[in-house]
Amino acid sequence: MDELHPGYLIGLLIFLIICSAFFSSSETGILSLNRYRLRHLSKQGHHGAKRVSALLSRPDRLLGTILIGNTFANILASSLATVLALQLWGDTGVAIATLLLTFILLIFGEIAPKTLAALRPEAVAYPVSLPLSLLLKLIYPLVWLLNGISNGLLRLFGLDPSSKHNDNLTTDELRSVLRDSSGHLPVNRQNMLLSVLDLETVTVNDIMIPRNEVCGIDLDDPLEAIIELLRTSSHTRLPVFRGDINQIEGVVHMRQIARLLAQNQLTKDDLLAACKPPYFVPESTPLSTQLINFQKQKRRIGIVVDEYGEVIGVATLEDILEEIVGEFTVQDPSQPGEIAPQGDDTFIIEGAINLRDLNRQLDWQLPCDGPKTLNGLVTEALESIPESSVCLQIGPYRLEILEANESRVTRVRAWKAGKRSVAKTPAE
Repeated sequence: MDELHPGYLIGLLIFLIICSAFFSSSETGILSLNRYRLRHLSKQGHHGAKRVSALLSRPDRLLGTILIGNTFANILASSLATVLALQLWGDTGVAIATLLLTFILLIFGEIAPKTLAALRPEAVAYPVSLPLSLLLKLIYPLVWLLNGISNGLLRLFGLDPSSKHNDNLTTDELRSVLRDSSGHLPVNRQNMLLSVLDLETVTVNDIMIPRNEVCGIDLDDPLEAIIELLRTSSHTRLPVFRGDINQIEGVVHMRQIARLLAQNQLTKDDLLAACKPPYFVPESTPLSTQLINFQKQKRRIGIVVDEYGEVIGVATLEDILEEIVGEFTVQDPSQPGEIAPQGDDTFIIEGAINLRDLNRQLDWQLPCDGPKTLNGLVTEALESIPESSVCLQIGPYRLEILEANESRVTRVRAWKAGKRSVAKTPAE
């Protein structure tokens, strides 16, 4: 080697530095790949993705191949640099060669290629997977020997090198992925997917129509009143009961009685004959489970019961779907809205409104892990049924009681602290 021309030594040294850069970028590029995109491309038949997936199936062999190649290139480059320095500068050239080669390897063999691979992992990983696969086959006996020794050392510390890392995402991690994908997903689709994940944490009790608001048919009422209710109702399915909703007989679909209703031939017996048996739903059922149950039972409405078997409300398939896609029913023009915006950044809100609906519509964060309605939240905070003109603050939200009766709060003026733009009333 001492007789080689310096030009050959320089050319070989440059080649070894390129090899070092190749192995360094290969390691960073392959390990920086998005595993889920890699899995997708592999299933789509992408050849580079398939090769990378095969290499990553045994990361010990992949790292062994890369480190053997990188170590060999760096050591041989160091030896050549020493020989070249001795030829050019004598004994003092050894120190010069060490400093110069260290600088060159750090810049061109490590930092620059690894940074490039981290920024463009797919552009690096897929092309280099082919030569790495061939090199692994070529030096497999050496890789097998070295991995056997290193894996044995790991087992001494209680680690199993053959165990596979779990790449499955948790629900919270999946939420983070969806929130970070805002540049690739439309906002409405992103919100829908996040809402699907939230179905696990929301129960039937959170979205049901409370008992006092349920529109149903009381068989104890006169037939004329029942027919009038059926003709004016905007619902397609109605619970049928006797005297009290706890004495429920079934659920009737308007389609089953439409002909008799149109011909004025409907009787109470016909109404009962058209009913389907009631489908009862525990109040604590998660929405994700109830959605599947509705599908299995071929139902669209369930009678919600508490732990004592008392009917406390009604839940429908529509209510669950609205948790995912938002409101898709049209507000009845004859009915006043539950939230009436005022011109001073305040809102007149019905006390019976569901807190989840209120938070969703106003983008507020009123606590809804306890009471489910605004009336319940106010009465719990005050520990009594308040009179009108009473004010309170819950977090950054201020509430003024406008109307209340003996049993509940009916209307509230609400605003967020710092948002109101007019002078406060004397009650405040």
